[in-house]
Amino acid sequence: MSLKTRTFPVELNIILTKNCRKLLQIHLTLSRGPRDRRKGLGGINHFHQTPNREWFETDAVLRVSLGNFLFFTILALLMIGVKNQKDPRDHLHHGGWMMKIVIWCLLVIFMFFLPNEIISFYETISKFGSGFFLLVQVVLLLDFVHEWNNKWVGYDEQFWYIALLVVSLVCYVATFSFSGLLFHWFTPSGHDCGLNTFFLVMTLIFVFLFAIVALHPAVSGSILPASVISLYCTYLCYSGLSSEPRDYECNGLHKHSKAVSTSTLTLGLLTTVLSVVYSAVRAGSSTALLSPPSSPRAGAEKPLLPLNKKDEEEEKKAARPVTYSYSFFHIIFSLASMYSAMLLTGWSTSVGESGKLVDVGWASVWVRIITGWATATLYIWSLVAPLLFPEREF
Repeated sequence: MSLKTRTFPVELNIILTKNCRKLLQIHLTLSRGPRDRRKGLGGINHFHQTPNREWFETDAVLRVSLGNFLFFTILALLMIGVKNQKDPRDHLHHGGWMMKIVIWCLLVIFMFFLPNEIISFYETISKFGSGFFLLVQVVLLLDFVHEWNNKWVGYDEQFWYIALLVVSLVCYVATFSFSGLLFHWFTPSGHDCGLNTFFLVMTLIFVFLFAIVALHPAVSGSILPASVISLYCTYLCYSGLSSEPRDYECNGLHKHSKAVSTSTLTLGLLTTVLSVVYSAVRAGSSTALLSPPSSPRAGAEKPLLPLNKKDEEEEKKAARPVTYSYSFFHIIFSLASMYSAMLLTGWSTSVGESGKLVDVGWASVWVRIITGWATATLYIWSLVAPLLFPEREF
């Protein structure tokens, strides 16, 4: 399956979720009712007065996201156990787009007739699903940097060693330069910004800790992964600090709130697309792990009698194994649906405090900061685990 084909579902997912506010007028009309009934809405939030427009916009985003989630979850369940291209479900996975679009549209429309209690429950589980999606990104990043380092070291040539050193130096220069800007932007003089200072200092402590552990003689680490993870953790710290409410005195970017909100949305959606595509591609390496140990490998069994050329070609085509787990592919899209909704609604907590700004609010801040800490913890664990458990393979 081509890269364009893989990116189409998530692009459709994110673009339509982003523009689902156009359904607001329909949803708003259907939600009209007696004032006393609206006061007791059991939806996303509880109000002592008539819900405002922002509430309905958030509700519409969550309902479209729920339709996306159910659509990809159904596909994930249908694709369990697909091992080769002879399986009829292989055609369903790669084709049937008109049928898929019709089913997707029906699911999304149906979501707008569900009671608010179901949407409220979906909002809650979306926060956990989004966190798991972010964790998947972290694991994939760690896997990527380790493979990158092993590939360059494996060439065993001076050119690649120099390239490794240059890239590492560039990452460290960018990390410390970026950190200096963050101190300038988010710890302005004349204000008590202890929390922001704590976030930045913790990030720098992790950066130094990465280098110390990676270069320790007892650890088979390398400076390249340490530098890349350092830069990524610094970016996550910036992402968290830039998500602080615009009226927060320690947010030095509040004067450019409109530009920041647009760039945050663009970068967030781009990261989501790239993460989902890479997750699906990397799922191929997990196909063997998801298959039962006793299941026969594709092509392992040979016919007792020789086949003619035509039959041999058909047999090869029929026995060709799938290159990645179709089920895991759709599970990642399901989690991405949750993450996209949380990104567009500010984790469903910042509607009142940040207006229409995307991914702004204290919930977004802590999600980014904790993700950075989780990245640091997993990276350090990947270095010290072989020392603590030498009998196990990592």
